[in-house]
Amino acid sequence: MNLLFASSNKNKIKEIQAMMPPNIHLIGLSDIHFSEEIPETSPTIKENAIQKAAFIYDYLKNNPASMDINGVFADDSGLEVEALGGAPGVYSARFAGEQKNDGANNKKLLQELKNTTHRNAQFKTVIAFINAKGLQTIEGIIKGTIAYEERGKNGFGYDPLFIPTGYRSTFAELDFGIKNSISHRANAIKNLLNLLQHR
Repeated sequence: MNLLFASSNKNKIKEIQAMMPPNIHLIGLSDIHFSEEIPETSPTIKENAIQKAAFIYDYLKNNPASMDINGVFADDSGLEVEALGGAPGVYSARFAGEQKNDGANNKKLLQELKNTTHRNAQFKTVIAFINAKGLQTIEGIIKGTIAYEERGKNGFGYDPLFIPTGYRSTFAELDFGIKNSISHRANAIKNLLNLLQHR
């Protein structure tokens, strides 16, 4: 089965490919020579995922790939911090500005939380999956807390600040395999694979 993941983010593609069973081949946007910017103008994580998946699904109708593609999926993820009313949420990648700089985003988050010990947060991923049978959305969540300083060199985004519940290490300190087994994205992918088995 060939699934097209509507992303050019090599880190995400690497993570998700590692979670796929042998019978599913993951295809990225570069594999279909797509290099445009996908619109992400929706106000929620779920709607952004749907917008991206629908955009690529429609693109494929007009520009068929050289291989059979059995479905398209896109994800949108966000960090939701309780003390910030759920922010940065859908604006996680652009928290410190349109340049989407991980270091600047982490610095701003630490600044916003500097006067509070209430640091509960959750990472959320929503996957929108589309094939000939229609659209379905799947969610994955992991709860945790925000560290007081960046720790670890693995991962990307807010990984150096997010400590998953039940662990003392940040995502960026954890082994790649451990993070892949417990992350919000991993939980969403597990739910996607369950959907595919019954669809």
